Order: sequence, then structure tokens, then C-alpha cells
Amino acid sequence: MKPSTYTASHWGIYEIQRDAQGVPSLAPWARDTDPSPIGLHALAANNAPQRILRPAIRAGWLDRQGASREGRGKEPFVEVPWDEALDLLSGELRRVIDTHGNAAIYGGSYGWGSAGRFHGAAAHLHRFLNVQGGYVRSVDSYSLGAGSVVTPHVVASVDAVLADSDDWETLAQHTRLLVCFGGLPAKTAQTDFGGAGRHRLRDGLRRLAASGVRIVNVGPSREDIEPGIPAQWLPIRPNTDTALMLALAHGVLAEGRHDRAFLASHSVGWERFEAYLLGHADGVAKDAAWAAGITGAPREQIAELAGALGRERTLLTAMWSLQRAHHGEQPFWALVALAAVLGQIGLPGGGFAFGYGAANSVGHRSARFAGPTFPQGRNAVDAFIPVARIADMLAQPGGSFDYNGRTHRYPDIRLVYWAGGNPFHHHQDLNRLAALWRGPETVVAHEQFWNAHAKMADIVLPATTSLERDDIGFSGREAHLVAMRQVLAPAGEARDDFEIFRGLAQRLGVLAEYAEGRDAGQWLRALYEEALPRAHAVGVELPAFDVFWEQGIVDFEGTAPPRSFLQRFREDPAAHPLKTPSGKIEIWSEAIASFGYDDCPGHPSWLEPAEWLGATDAQQLHLVSDQPATKLHSQLDHSALSRGARVDEREPLTIHPEDARERGIQDGQAVRVWNTRGACVAAARLSDGVLRGVVRLATGAWFDPSAEVPGLDKHGNPNAVTSDLPASRLSQGCAAQTCLVQVEPWSGPLPAVSAFELPRFVARGG
Repeated sequence: MKPSTYTASHWGIYEIQRDAQGVPSLAPWARDTDPSPIGLHALAANNAPQRILRPAIRAGWLDRQGASREGRGKEPFVEVPWDEALDLLSGELRRVIDTHGNAAIYGGSYGWGSAGRFHGAAAHLHRFLNVQGGYVRSVDSYSLGAGSVVTPHVVASVDAVLADSDDWETLAQHTRLLVCFGGLPAKTAQTDFGGAGRHRLRDGLRRLAASGVRIVNVGPSREDIEPGIPAQWLPIRPNTDTALMLALAHGVLAEGRHDRAFLASHSVGWERFEAYLLGHADGVAKDAAWAAGITGAPREQIAELAGALGRERTLLTAMWSLQRAHHGEQPFWALVALAAVLGQIGLPGGGFAFGYGAANSVGHRSARFAGPTFPQGRNAVDAFIPVARIADMLAQPGGSFDYNGRTHRYPDIRLVYWAGGNPFHHHQDLNRLAALWRGPETVVAHEQFWNAHAKMADIVLPATTSLERDDIGFSGREAHLVAMRQVLAPAGEARDDFEIFRGLAQRLGVLAEYAEGRDAGQWLRALYEEALPRAHAVGVELPAFDVFWEQGIVDFEGTAPPRSFLQRFREDPAAHPLKTPSGKIEIWSEAIASFGYDDCPGHPSWLEPAEWLGATDAQQLHLVSDQPATKLHSQLDHSALSRGARVDEREPLTIHPEDARERGIQDGQAVRVWNTRGACVAAARLSDGVLRGVVRLATGAWFDPSAEVPGLDKHGNPNAVTSDLPASRLSQGCAAQTCLVQVEPWSGPLPAVSAFELPRFVARGG
């Protein structure tokens, strides 16, 4: 068999092979030396029994035209023809707009960015809503909500840091000490926003180890560094990274090794921060002994690491999980401040980074340009919410919230339209969200599979997968364009989002504005050709569209010269200022200080989290809800790879053997993980690779609430117990990693997992 076409996905590029009968199969891209196995299961999962095959409407909504909301998530569905579904939905959209205005529509569509540049569900939903007057949007992300708001005040946007971080070759040549707050897990580096290409992390780590780089893994899990990589583990309590960073800065300062010249020429606010470190401001010196009491790490280890920082080329990097916590802005800010103290920002292999290991493209060098992009148009509605505050919006219509120095009000949402993403994966405290989800008059979902998101909707429209349509694969951070030719016919009556919105736009009289007279093929050609001059401007010569479509892939790996992050700023801060108010690194931010937020002061600070191991009794454990290794978020949770990693159909909960022994828990045993917010059933996995007092439960299990036991998820979804608490008034980001739980053996019969079962279907009026 020879590869005939390619497809791009979150997990990488795959070759489409066909046997003598034309039956397709997936194989890794030949140029990827460490392909992710997740995407290899996409073809089988595509045709799984969980596919949504026909438009379906909740029986109670259909019978009473949306008047009943309490049956949402409980009632059966009625399958209807496409014309009827689109007639009903277009009528409902018109009713809501005419009665309540466009600010009564929330265009959700929060999810991992599509690898296809045309068929991204979010872009189509937003364009469709914009051409008829707009919608309430969300800003930021669950992944980087706190970091994305604070870092532009301090140094640069998170996107700029991710895009310009030094490549692995530069690290191997220059870095001598790599301190990884949150580790460098390969499981998260399997993916990339918009699609991965060559997977680099494992090879990059091996090259660092071979070069003699000292690697320090800071965090509650030893398993956050690849097995076989010689790394020192410095275990600390979750949510205490900021305290450790402050102590490290104090140690460098106490020895007089801080770079006074760099701090004076390239930063502002050092004097205030220095006073805080020394305890002049609050009477508490932020030294190793102080940090030991907070982090649980031995004072001697903290002091030793502080003594090593900066003596050789040092790179500090933090995983995104650090800022998904209460006061999540502080660790990113403190990391930048600590790097400034060392004075190596802008040197090859030195300074700081956010995300080696968090996404595949970090540490990759190639020419970057804006690729094919489907335009979304202008949103005439000003109202928005930080993405992680959706439950608060539904709970408090008209209520106020702070965000980045301003006060806003939550809109009164009557219709939720979601296409792409899964709110019943991403959000925290899912029991609270499920209750509030019954507030809007109508919930619409475009979905491929009958997950909890689809089951909690009123109108469900079957959407195609990326294997069932033509598209262009492109990531602005990777080095390829992929001609994603259709591999399979659409399952059942599934349609792509473009066709669904074309049908709605025609009924609402905005077809010309939405489609501009083009079909999908014409849009692909137009978007590609619009990107040609942008590629040319950075030295990438793309072939004509027909040539590209025939050859299947354009690979421009290694077309950018090496350049260290912030190198030009280091060399001449006046000629190459940062985009901060001062043009320099803001260790003290006058802007943030002026906001007056008690939960985010003007410089990096240790602020005690709402829930943490330093303020708990012996029965509580800190739950870390990390990313899964066998899927991306909840995508492909129904695949054989993901389900094969389960124990008796439950997600594994990693727990220290001593914590398990104290609770009478055996390896592989079903356990109840619970707090006042809810509970879930998981399967114990004993390992001394987690710090005592910490348990780890990966996200992504399809939410499976029990009909008999209120608040219980039967499948092992940690967001049944995580807190829907904002990181701070500055960002309103999610704080999923700030979560205390109790764990105990499950008693009695285990509830059957029903996450992968289809909903009930009835005839009209049934």
C-alpha cells in the first residue's frame, strides 16, 4: 500500500492508506519520528456507535416549542428531517433576536482549534451570528486564562512567548540548568493548537540529557518528566510554585548575585520587589525556610537550587497548569521576575518560557505567517465574558464582574449556540453548570457524537468530522500545510458546519453575506491564495493551489534562522521596547496596582489559595486534574485507546501508597472522590511518583451524571469536584487546580457507566 493522501489533526499529520478494496487506514507521517498514537484511532472512532446520524430535538422542547427547560438532559429526543430542524432553529433565532436582541445569544464554540483552516466550527458560528447582528462572545481560554491577561502587563503576550521560545537545538548548545515548574510531560506535547507536525519533545529532552544539562522537575508529580531522562525531582505542594520562586529570588539576592545592571536597564519596579523579598514590606523574609513551610520542600534543597541558579546558563520554564489555579497570575509573573533577577533574558538558552511540554510547537523554529483564515466579520454586540465564567453568567444575568481593570455586566442569555468544543468537559463544578444549563430558553449544539454536551442540548445537529470533508491543515506555529482530502463519506445525514449555516442563513435572509456566493471548494482556493503573499514575505514560496492539492503537503521545516527570545530587546531595549507601558519588564506594574484588586497586587506575591494542603486536615488530599495521555481533552474518549486505559471503565486516580494504605485502598480498587461540590467514581492507581497528600486524575472522561445519586459522576470526571472559582478579579481565569477532596473505597455495587450509551429516542409526541 502507498499513501495517497494526508490528513492533519491535533495529534499530528497522518497518511491515508487504502487496501485493494479501497478501505482506508491511517499511518503515521513518515517524517514524524515520534508520532502520537491518539490520531491513529480517529478513523475507527469516526464510525463508532456514538455518532449522531440525524438531526434530533428534545421531545419536551419540540412539543412545547421551548417552553419547558427542566427536561433538558433528561428527556428523550425526536429525530426530524433536516428541513424541519433548520426551519425550527431559524424561527427560534429570529424570535430571540426580535424579542430580546442579539445580546441574548451566547455563541459558545470554545474548544481546541480545528486543524482545518476552513471548517473550524468556531469561525463559522461566529461569522453566521455576526452577519445577523452579533452575539455575546467569550475571551481568553481555560488553558491560559490567567496567564494571557497578566503577561502583556509584565513582558509580552503569552502567544509571543510561545512562538519565540528558543528551539531545542539552542537549548542543547547553551542551557546548562533547566528548571521545569510543572515538569515537561510528553503527553501534552502530543498535540498543538491547530494541528501538530513533527513531534519534538522526547528527542529534545534526550539531546539535553546527552549535553549534560541539569534538569530539575519542580512539582507534585515525578511522572511529569519522561522516563529515562535523568532529572532531579523537587516535590512541592500544588499551588505553591510562587512561594518557591520568591525564595529562589531571595537566595540569589542574599548572595549578591542578582544582575543589578540588567534590572536597572531592562525592568521597572525592582526596588519594590526587593523590599518585598527581604520582608521590609510585611516583616517576612521570603527565604528558603519560609518557602519550606509553604511548599513542603526541604529548606536545604531550596537553598541548593537557589545557589545554582544563574551560575551557568539557566532557563526557567512553567507549565500552563500553574496558572490554572487561585491567584494563577502569580507564578507566571514570579517566573519572569526570577528570570530578570538572574539577568539572562535574551541570551541563547537562558531566561524563561511558558510551555515547553505544554504544546508540540514550543521549541520549534520555522518561518511564521498567517495562513489561510476564514474571516468571521464584525461583532456588533459589545458584551462578552471571560470564557471560564459561563456558569456565573447564567446564574447572575445583569450582575457585575471585574476584568483587567474594568467592570462589566453579565448579559441575560436566552439562547446558547455551541458549535465546536464541549462545555461539559472544559468547565469546573459540572453539577453547578448542569443545573444552570436549564436556565436559557434554548440550547443548540452541532456535534459529531452523543456526549454529555449533546445530551444536554435541545436542538442537536449532526456535524461531519475532519475525515469527512476537504480542508487545509495549517498551524501558525508548525511548518506545514496539508491538503486534507475527504477520506470518508459523511456518517448518516451529517453535514459540515458551513452547509448547516448556509441553510440557516438562507432562511434568515443573510446567505449572500455569510457565503459570499462561494461553495466550500471555492473558499478553500480563495483562502489559500490569499495566504500566498504573506508566506512570500517571510521567505516561504508556496506552490499554486492545484499543485499543492495534488502533492498533498508543503513542508517548510527549518526555514527560519535561530534567534533567542527577547534577544533584540536585551541588546537594545530603547530601540526594541516591549509592548508594556514602560517598554520594559514590569516587575512592578503600575497599571495592575491601580486596579486595586486585593487578589492581584502590583508585583508577584505569595497569596494563600482558597484550598491547599497548608490549610487542611489530614483527611483531605489535593486533586490535580491533569491532561490525559490517550486523548485531547474529551476528544476521542470513546476510542479504543482511551477506553483501554481505564480500570473497570473508570478513569485511574494516581495516589501515593501511604495515602492509600491509610484509607484502606488497594491498587485497582474503585474509589469515591468527593467534596461538597460533588463526587466521581475512579479506580486507584498506587504510585510513589506523586507527592504524599496529592492525587492525580486526568480530565476528559465524558461526564456521566448518575440519575439515582445527585452530584455523582460515574465515569471519573474530575470536574465533578473542581471549584468554579476565578483565578482573580484581574483575569477571571479558571482555577481547576485549586481543589481539595476526600478519597475512600467505594462501598456497595458500582453504578454502570452510561457515558457512551445513546439517548432515548421517541416518535413525535411520545
